[in-house]
Amino acid sequence: MTDKTYLTRRLAIYGRVQGVGYRWSLSAEAKALGLSGWVRNRRDGSVEALIYGTPEAVDALTAWAYRGPPSARVERIFSTDEPNSENQDTLAGFKQRPTF
Repeated sequence: MTDKTYLTRRLAIYGRVQGVGYRWSLSAEAKALGLSGWVRNRRDGSVEALIYGTPEAVDALTAWAYRGPPSARVERIFSTDEPNSENQDTLAGFKQRPTF
């Protein structure tokens, strides 16, 4: 995925989003949408994700992130679009990363 029609977006997700399967669910949803990138817990209790793909798929995952899995309670999301990342780490599927 190196076409200019692709989008990279970083999400910082706050609320009850750890210990409720949020990372696993977001990862499964991202894979189903054909997205690349990663998701990880943050020590402050939030979840961070970097997603890369078509604008439609990125928007769909962003909309899903506001709901999350059934046990999650999303309070707010900070979202920033970034220059398209073409490094191998971002483009190689979708991963769950360790807590940062």
